[in-house]
Amino acid sequence: MNQRTSKGIFETPRSPSRSTRSLEPPRPGDGIPLPSTSPRRRQVIFSDRHIPNRTGVDLQAAFSLSNQDEITLSSHSRNADNEIELRKEEEANRTFSTVLKAELFGDNVPMAMANLSQLSLLSSSPIKAPPTRTAQNLSSSSAIPTSHNIPGGGGEDDFLGGAGSLLGGGDSINTGIIGGLNSGRRTPPLDESNSTTALMTSDQSVTNTPRRKTNLFTYQSPQKTRPISRDLQSELFSLSPVRQESQKLLLSPQKKPRNISKVPYRVLDAPELLDDFYLNLVDWGQQDILAVGLGSSVYLWDGSTHSVEQLCDFEDEDKVTSLSWIELGTHLAIGTGKGLVEIWDATKMKCVRTMTGHNLRVSSLAWNEHVLSSGSRDRTILNRDVRIESHYVNKFETHRQEVCGLKWNVEENKLASGGNDNKLFIWDGLNTKPLYSFSNHTAAVKAIAWSPHQRGILASGGGTADKTIKTWNTLTGQMIHDVDTSSQVCNLVWSKNSNELVSTHGYSRNQIIVWKYPSMHQVAQLTGHTYRVLYLALSPDGETIVTGAGDETLRFWNVFDKNRNNQPPSSILLDAFLQLR
Repeated sequence: MNQRTSKGIFETPRSPSRSTRSLEPPRPGDGIPLPSTSPRRRQVIFSDRHIPNRTGVDLQAAFSLSNQDEITLSSHSRNADNEIELRKEEEANRTFSTVLKAELFGDNVPMAMANLSQLSLLSSSPIKAPPTRTAQNLSSSSAIPTSHNIPGGGGEDDFLGGAGSLLGGGDSINTGIIGGLNSGRRTPPLDESNSTTALMTSDQSVTNTPRRKTNLFTYQSPQKTRPISRDLQSELFSLSPVRQESQKLLLSPQKKPRNISKVPYRVLDAPELLDDFYLNLVDWGQQDILAVGLGSSVYLWDGSTHSVEQLCDFEDEDKVTSLSWIELGTHLAIGTGKGLVEIWDATKMKCVRTMTGHNLRVSSLAWNEHVLSSGSRDRTILNRDVRIESHYVNKFETHRQEVCGLKWNVEENKLASGGNDNKLFIWDGLNTKPLYSFSNHTAAVKAIAWSPHQRGILASGGGTADKTIKTWNTLTGQMIHDVDTSSQVCNLVWSKNSNELVSTHGYSRNQIIVWKYPSMHQVAQLTGHTYRVLYLALSPDGETIVTGAGDETLRFWNVFDKNRNNQPPSSILLDAFLQLR
C-alpha cells in the first residue's frame, strides 16, 4: 500500500524511487490518454508577498469603474440637512479618486481603441531595421520586410511576419522575424545584440504593449523626466506604495475652515418677546446699543457696559411691533400696534415726534438718511421726511397684504419691500411705480438684505411654504440663486467684513446658517433656540450677531472675523502721520 508522507510547504520533494515510478501518471507526450478518475496533483507555487504590477491592470475597466464612482458621489442632494458633512465627504472622495487614478494610470489616460490605432499607425510608417550578419540586405531596408528581402520567406510567411511586427508594435524588424519563428519558418541567425532585442520584442509581442528598442547593457535616458523631489532620501528609501506625486497631493497644506463656535457666548432672558413672524422687534445701532421690544415696552442693552435701561412703556392696549435705528444710532423709530410711529432720542431718553397715517399695526421700518419708510398691515408703505411737519410724503399701495419686510439701499437710493402676498418689489427712490416686481416666492417675504460688497445684489427669503433664499441682480432684474433651505426663512443679514450671508429659520429646525457668497455653500449651522428664530441683528463691528426667538431668549454668537481695515496701525509713527493728515 502506498502511503504519502506529509511535508511542510518549504520542504524539497524527494525524487521518486524505481518501485514507485510505475505509479506515476503518464506524461502528456507519451501518447497514453490520461484517466479521468485519477486525481491531479495540486502544483504549489512558492513566492514572496504579492507586489502589485500596473502593467497587469485592466486600465480601461478601472477607468470606467472610477467614472461610475464619481457619478454616484455627485448624486447627493444639496437639500439634505447635513449639507456641510456631505460636501466634506465628497471632497475627500474626490481626492481619493484623484490619487487612485494617478496610481493606476500615471500620466496616461486609457482610451478604448488606443492600442489598435497606434498599431495601425506604426504598421503604415517606415521603420529602419538593425543590421544582421547573414541578411545584409536588411540593413539597407527602410520598410517592413517582405518575401524579396527575407530569405526563406514567401506569401504566407510575409503575412505571419507582418502580423508578428504588428503584435510587437512595429518597433523593430526582428519582431517580424520572431513572428516567422513562431510560425515554424526558418529565419536568418542573429548576433548577440540583436538576439537581446529580439528577446525583448518577443516578450513585447506577448504582452501586446508597444515599447521602444532597449539594450540591457546600455543606458538610455527616459523620454519624460519627472520632477525631482528636494528630499532625495525620503524619495529613495520610502517604502510607501503611493507615488511621490500622490504623496505630495495628500500632504499638501489645505486652507482650514474658519472655526465658528456652535454655542452662544451670551444668553439673555427676553420675557414677552412675541412669537410673531411678521414683526421686527430687535435692532442693533451704531452706538453699540441693542433695542428690544418686549410686550408694550422697549429696552436698551449697552454692549460696552452690559447695562439694561427701559426706554419707554406704552399703554396696555398698545404693543411694540417694529424697531429701527437711524444710521448714526442716536434716534430710534418705534412702530406700534395702533399704527403709530414714534421717534425717540436715545441719548435724552425722550420722544421727539409721533406720526400717524396707518390704520393697522406697523410691522416694518427702514431708514434712508432723513427719510423713514413704514410698512403696515393695512397694505401700504408710507415714506416720511422727518425734517418737515407732514406725517408722510407719499404712499406706496402696490402690496395686497401686510408689508412685513423693508430695507433701504442708501448708496443706490432703492427700497426693497416684501409682503404676505408673496411679492417682492424694488422701488427707485420715492417713485410710486415699482422698478421691479418679483413673484417667484410662494410664501410671505419678510427676510430682505442688500449686499454691502457688490452693487445691486439683493437677497430675499420665503416663509414656510417657500423655504428658499433667492438672490437678485436689481440692475438687470435677473435672479441669480435659488437655494432650498428646508426651513422657513425668517431673517437675512450680510456680513460687513466678508462676503457671507446669515439666515435664521423657523419650521422645522429653528437653525441659524452661515452662507458663503456667491457659491452659497454652508459655512456653519448653529442651533440652540427651541422656537422659531424670528429676530436677527448685526453688531456695529460686524463680528457678532444676536438672535431672538419665541422661547423668550436672546443669544449672542461670534460668527464673523474682525475687519482688517479697522485694525489700528502697527506703528506709532504711522499713527501720528495719519492724525496729521
